[in-house]
Amino acid sequence: MAHPAQLGFQDATSPLMEELLHFHDHALMIVLLISVMVLYIITCMITTKMSDKLILDSQEIEIIWTVLPAITLILIALPSLRILYLMDEINDPHLTVKAMGHQWYWSYEYTDYEDLGFDSYMLPTQDLSPGQFRLLEADHRMVIPVESPIRVLISAEDVLHSWAVPTLGIKMDAVPGRLNQTAFITARPGVYYGQCSEICGANHSFMPIVVEAVPLNHFEAWTTLMLEEA
Repeated sequence: MAHPAQLGFQDATSPLMEELLHFHDHALMIVLLISVMVLYIITCMITTKMSDKLILDSQEIEIIWTVLPAITLILIALPSLRILYLMDEINDPHLTVKAMGHQWYWSYEYTDYEDLGFDSYMLPTQDLSPGQFRLLEADHRMVIPVESPIRVLISAEDVLHSWAVPTLGIKMDAVPGRLNQTAFITARPGVYYGQCSEICGANHSFMPIVVEAVPLNHFEAWTTLMLEEA
């Protein structure tokens, strides 16, 4: 998760987020090169005293400053389109979880099981255990198997919400009356935190998202326990 005064993104825990980080670095390097070149040109224009009619009117220069930006945009657009299609790609998911946004909590339903669902509320500060994070910890976590394609169906029951987990590279709006879907794969076991990123009312900042990725045998034991309790 994020650290105080952190400037960059959170560490990637899914292949999709790794692609997004690579694209971010790629685009940032292009922006840096453009900024340096523009600063150099401005500095030269200010410090150099020269006048030449070829500088005032040159067909070659106009061609260059038209073609170069077009090539730059292509270098940014092609990787962006590739990632855009990867984000919408959902192939043969191993597990489907339905996340429903409410004011102000999340409810999860594992649609591959007959009766496996629960509500996830934020833990109050006075109930936190040592090592748990204030405003980020929930009483019930969304548990998933690691290294398995997971499909998440997202909707809302009252107002607009947004299901977002930055380290997984996921942010999907939860719209009442509409069923959106996204998919991800966790690369390693761990606990990943997110929050509703749509201003949904007075308690908008009090409906965290906690995704816990565990090995498959632990996930099967967890589902058995949850079904017995239900």
